[in-house]
Amino acid sequence: MKNDLTVFEQLESEVRSYCRSFPTIFTKAQGHKMWDVDGKEYLDFFSGAGALNYGHNDPNMKKKLIEYITDDGITHSLDMASTAKKDFLTKLNDVILKPRNLDYKVMFPGPTGTNTVESALKLARKVTGRTEVISFTNGFHGMTIGALSVTGNSFKRKGAGIPLHNTVTMPYDNYIDQTSDSLDYLERYLEDGGSGVEIPAAVILETVQGEGGLNTASPEWLKKLDSICKRWGIFLIIDDVQAGVGRTGTFFSFEPAGIKPDVVCLSKSIGGYGLPFAITLIKPEHDAWAPGEHNGTFRGNNMAFVTATEALNYWDDPNFEKSIQEKAEKITDFLEGLVKKYPEMDGYRKGRGIMQGISSNVEGFSEKVAALAFEQGLIMETAGADDEVFKLFPPINIDEDALQKGFEIIEEAVRSVAKENDLVTS
Repeated sequence: MKNDLTVFEQLESEVRSYCRSFPTIFTKAQGHKMWDVDGKEYLDFFSGAGALNYGHNDPNMKKKLIEYITDDGITHSLDMASTAKKDFLTKLNDVILKPRNLDYKVMFPGPTGTNTVESALKLARKVTGRTEVISFTNGFHGMTIGALSVTGNSFKRKGAGIPLHNTVTMPYDNYIDQTSDSLDYLERYLEDGGSGVEIPAAVILETVQGEGGLNTASPEWLKKLDSICKRWGIFLIIDDVQAGVGRTGTFFSFEPAGIKPDVVCLSKSIGGYGLPFAITLIKPEHDAWAPGEHNGTFRGNNMAFVTATEALNYWDDPNFEKSIQEKAEKITDFLEGLVKKYPEMDGYRKGRGIMQGISSNVEGFSEKVAALAFEQGLIMETAGADDEVFKLFPPINIDEDALQKGFEIIEEAVRSVAKENDLVTS
């Protein structure tokens, strides 16, 4: 097969995006590696935008999936009971929820992140009887109309083609500056009958904003937000679609804050293998759905149940979470070192866990770094409203040698772009 992208340019919609950033035809993947049709090997520091936290084609998940298919396991069953679903529900409860003292009902809203967000918004409005939802600057929650209404990116919002109503955007932690408490601003709006802001049904946020540029909410800020929601009877919805499943160092990104959200949205890596899968975790007292009130043809992906159950075996071992945190520290040290070593990029580190990057104030710097890294065999995306952040998203189980190799490629790309920019400015 030739590495010829003509067929995609001629036959596929102009809406395609990632293939423009990574212009090659991929053919094979394993763990943290991908190969294109020319046999060129790439280190994957993208991980399917967080859908492949355990890497590509995990051998244990693959074995279980093949066995399931070979044994004529149920593939499609809507929300009928199946052995695969039973095994997943049991494993999730025993390995993840109970040890964290979390009591949630599990809803299967459909196969994607935007499906779980839509179900969370609908449920909050149904239970509270209110219509408004508060979201935060630079948040991203999905591309369907409800999820898009609580997304901050103006480019993506315009794609809706209609006005997006019944939402209010508030400043995220440190959005204004490092000293102002944006929650004081929120509280003032809620308390003042003349503010024009009604008491909302819900507040929705990511604790680390993946697409929004790796902005991070502090544990203290999250605790205060949780207390505000409790005071006013507002649903607290945590969108852990990208930041969850170990990406920030703990299974749920909100664990360091010690809070228990009313609803948690999970997708992407909850399926383990990259298969379409999403769940909505609901506090039992809020599970007010009538049977079939929210449904969908593909809300029961049995093959994803199989791989998701196998993926949770990683979490049986406490050392697994510890290893993620150790790698996160290495990433932090590496990025802090780059900031000091290359002042030409006028950058600073953002994010936490294995969800970090550098935001550069030099226009186009991060995009050039990502493009050059790709040429050198490393896949990495940019984030933020102006693509100002280059973003490290390797698998959470990547080995130390591969992580170090990735560091070397990224530093070489930074060095080259810094040198180029220095020559241009001088």
